[in-house]
Amino acid sequence: MIPLWKASAALSSVRLRATAAATLVVALALGLAALALVTVLRGTLESNADAEATRKAVAAAPYAERLDLIPATPLSPGVKAPEEALGEGSVALTKQAQGEPLAIVGKSGTVQLRDGTTATVADPDVLLTDDKSASTTEWAAPRKYAVAGVKVATAGGPAMVWSRVPLEGTEKALQTLYGALLPGVPAVLLVVAGMTWFSVGRALAPVAAIRAKVADITARDLHQRVPVPGSKDEIAALASTVNGTLDRLETAVDTHKRFVADAAHELRSPIATLRARLELAEPSELTREALADVERLQSLAADLLILAKLDAGEPLRAAELDLGQVAAEESVRARRRPEVRLELDIEPDVVMKGSRAHLDRLVTNLADNAVRHAASAVRVRVRAEEDQAVLEVQDDGPGIPREQREAVFARFTRLDEARARDAGGAGLGLPIARDIAHLHGGTLMYEDSGFIAKFPLNHS
Repeated sequence: MIPLWKASAALSSVRLRATAAATLVVALALGLAALALVTVLRGTLESNADAEATRKAVAAAPYAERLDLIPATPLSPGVKAPEEALGEGSVALTKQAQGEPLAIVGKSGTVQLRDGTTATVADPDVLLTDDKSASTTEWAAPRKYAVAGVKVATAGGPAMVWSRVPLEGTEKALQTLYGALLPGVPAVLLVVAGMTWFSVGRALAPVAAIRAKVADITARDLHQRVPVPGSKDEIAALASTVNGTLDRLETAVDTHKRFVADAAHELRSPIATLRARLELAEPSELTREALADVERLQSLAADLLILAKLDAGEPLRAAELDLGQVAAEESVRARRRPEVRLELDIEPDVVMKGSRAHLDRLVTNLADNAVRHAASAVRVRVRAEEDQAVLEVQDDGPGIPREQREAVFARFTRLDEARARDAGGAGLGLPIARDIAHLHGGTLMYEDSGFIAKFPLNHS
C-alpha cells in the first residue's frame, strides 16, 4: 500500500500537473473543434438539402399552373392508386416516363390535365395542395426531410407546390463523423498525455539529479557539486547558481572551522597557564571555584578542537583493535562518583577497525555522561551481534524522555536538569560521540536501556 505522503507528493508533482494541464487543454480544444465540425457539417448538409427541395419545388411550379383541381372521381381503368396516403385536399405531383406530362392525383380524387387525361403517381416527393392546406407533417416528418414550398395559381385557384428531400444522407454522414471522432479523440488525448509525460520527464531529469545531489551533500563534503546539464537553459542556470552557492557555503564553513580550531588551540596555552597558577596559589574557596571553571574551560576547548578536526574530515587512521579492551580501560579512567559503581560485561575478541584515540574519546564521553546521571550504578557491555560490534553504556538514572532522545545529540544541547553548573559539560560530549561513531561507519542512539553504539565487525 502506497503511503499517504508519497501519494500526495506524486499527485502534486510538476510532471503530473503538466501532463494533466496539457491533456486538459488539448481535450478542450479537440472538443470545441469537434463540436464546430459537427455543427458546420450538419448545417452545410441541411442547407444543401433545403436548396435541393427549393429547386424541385420551383421546377414543378410551372407544370402545376397548367393543372385543374377537380372533385374526386373514380380512377380510370388502368390508373394506379397513389403509393402514399395523403391528407384530405392534397394531391401528389408526379412525373411519368420520358416525354410524358406531369400529373397530379389526390387521396380521394384526381387532378387531370386541361385535355381531360389523367396519369399515375410516380414521384412521391412533390405535393400540390390548395393554399389552405399548409400542413405537411404527415407527408414529410420533421428532421427526416427538408421541405420547401412555392405558391402557384392554378386554374382551380391558388395552390402550394411542396417538395421534400430526405435527410438520410445527412444523418449517415454525421454518423460516419461520430464513428471517427469517438475513438479518435481519446486516442489523440492518450498520445498527447504520453508525449507530455515523456517530454516533461526528460526536461525534469536534470532537476531530479540536482535534487538528489544536494540531498547527498552534508557539512563534511561541501566540496561536491551538482551536475550542470549542457542544455544552457534555465535548468543549467539553476545548477550553476546552486554550485555558486555551494562554493560560498564551503568557503564560509571552512573559515568557521579554521576559526574554531585556531581559537581552541590558542586557548589551551593560556588556560593551562592559568590553571597552573591557581594550583600554586594558596588554597581557598575562591581558588577551588576558579579551578573548577578552568577545568570546564579546558574541557570546552578540547571539545571544540576535536569537533573542528571531525568537521574538517581528516582521514581516519584506522587499525584493528579490540572494542572490549578499549571500553574496559576508558570506563575505568572516566570520572567517578564514590556512590556510583561500575559494572563491566565485556565479550572477548570483538575486533573492529578504528582509531584508538577517537574510540577512547567516545567511550569516555558516554561513561562520563552515564556517571553524571546515574543513581547508583553504570554498566558497560560489549558484544558481537551478527556482523556488528555493539557497545552499550547504561545507567540507572531517570533516563531521557522519548521526545528528547534525538535532541541530546545536537551541539550545546543540555536537558533542563543538566544545566546546573556543578553538572559539568557544555553539551558537546554526545554530539562528539555520535560524530565519531559515524566516522567509523557506525551508529549511536539512545534506547530505553541507555546509549548503544554499533560498528562494523572486522572479518579479516
